[in-house]
Amino acid sequence: MTNSGGMSRRMLFAGAGAVAAGGLVGQGHAAAAPTSGGAAGSGAARIAPGDVRYENLVRGNNFRFVARPDEIRVATSADQVVKAVDDAVRAGRRIAVRSGGHCFENLTAAPEFRTLVDLSQLDAVGYDSARKAFVVEPGATLGQVYRALGAGWGVTIPGGGCPEVGAGGHIAGGGYGPLSRRYGAVVDHLHAVEVVVVGKDGRARAVVATREEDDPDRELWWAHTGGGGGNFGIVTKYWLRSPGSAPALPPLPAQMVQHVTFWDWGQLTEEKLSTLVGNFGTWHERNSAPGAPQTGLYAILEVQHRNAGVVMLSVQAEAGLPNVGAMIDELVSAVGAGLTPVFELRKTVPWLHKMTWPGTGEPGDVLTRRYKIKAAYLRRSFTRTQSAALWRHLGDPAGAAGGSMLLIGYGGQANATAPRDTAIAQRDVVMKAVYQSVWSEEQDDAANLAWVRAFYRDVYAETGGVPVPGEVNDGSYINYPDTDLADPAWNTSGVSAQRLYHKDNYPRLQRIKARWDPRNVFRHALSVEPGQ
Repeated sequence: MTNSGGMSRRMLFAGAGAVAAGGLVGQGHAAAAPTSGGAAGSGAARIAPGDVRYENLVRGNNFRFVARPDEIRVATSADQVVKAVDDAVRAGRRIAVRSGGHCFENLTAAPEFRTLVDLSQLDAVGYDSARKAFVVEPGATLGQVYRALGAGWGVTIPGGGCPEVGAGGHIAGGGYGPLSRRYGAVVDHLHAVEVVVVGKDGRARAVVATREEDDPDRELWWAHTGGGGGNFGIVTKYWLRSPGSAPALPPLPAQMVQHVTFWDWGQLTEEKLSTLVGNFGTWHERNSAPGAPQTGLYAILEVQHRNAGVVMLSVQAEAGLPNVGAMIDELVSAVGAGLTPVFELRKTVPWLHKMTWPGTGEPGDVLTRRYKIKAAYLRRSFTRTQSAALWRHLGDPAGAAGGSMLLIGYGGQANATAPRDTAIAQRDVVMKAVYQSVWSEEQDDAANLAWVRAFYRDVYAETGGVPVPGEVNDGSYINYPDTDLADPAWNTSGVSAQRLYHKDNYPRLQRIKARWDPRNVFRHALSVEPGQ
């Protein structure tokens, strides 16, 4: 399972092939037909400890977690995934699945997982004329998806800003990014999924489920519109097509305006920090109605720890939007009122290059990157009590130098869909908040984990240390998984992690889980539990 967020990872962590229209292309294996299976050959490659490939495949993006499974199965078709799952179930081996490896938590490398199904080579992107939909396999990175869709058909999806995240977990968890305020979440454009599931008899099979009302398997499609990866089976294919009379997918923007403003931390007082984050929130409260012109702007405010010295506001927008420059000016002025910038830059660049350039994709030290990320949804600006907690932890000179808090713009068209229409329950929020620490050395694990955990617990002290849905807070985003939410030492609210992620949609997800994974084969620390 691969989870990711919607911002560029360079922001999040401080600061190829030819395309033929109408065809299906990928990297890492030959082009395949847009139906189940493909050339299965002798099955997925089986890599065991001692194989020269093993050590190169046991680490994901977060080096805190290293998998030690009995085997890694590298699949290039749905048929190979079916066989790998059959073999694992028959042998009694717990299964984990990974596409891009950007899961924030230890949901694929925990010791109980004995078979790791690697989907990185199942990475084709193309068009299925029979379904009149675009096809994305789970191992395709977002950069590959944007490049293939853009170069081949001049369309895109409103996905994340990190090109190295795998589509597999990103889409299953909902998916959002710089275009979501205009076009909604990625799953608002999800037409169908192909999923390898395991029945009561213990046998694996591939099932295609669509959003069509008369599809008897529609609930399996619904579960993948924000229910998270690793819960119901293994997705081997997504079909994407905008609903109704809309074009097949949103058009690819020609160019992006990128604006950044930096403020010196030395200007901040507790009052000014509260005003800064409040201004960002107020702007989003006022400018996030579906269809509003300002929903073309995607903004991130990053307040780094005072030891890092700066606060950054980043704004991205399609360059062709009417009055885009004036709208950006108004946003920057509203957020930074009372502060003097130390640096500002605005550039216009090709959209496709910006969204596919791999240099935006990796945090910290590429040899030893380690991080802990916690998150929450916001319906409106922080309370004064919450802002005071920001000051206590971000302004403490003894805190984590690699720590920060980000506010990320959301809302807009993402709020035009009813909570029950997809598995994403948070459909009236205007921001996402991220709390993080990033460091290099294992010896610094304890200090950094303690800092970010205490920070988060303090911000949500009035609701048991977690963002219980209410007037301001609205739970969290499953693609930013945080196992602390399932730990009573850090969550004293009495509200389960699953309810924080899925709210009132959780019982429905449980019923789907009971039908499609009756043996609970696909599970992890934050997974949906079977229901009645």
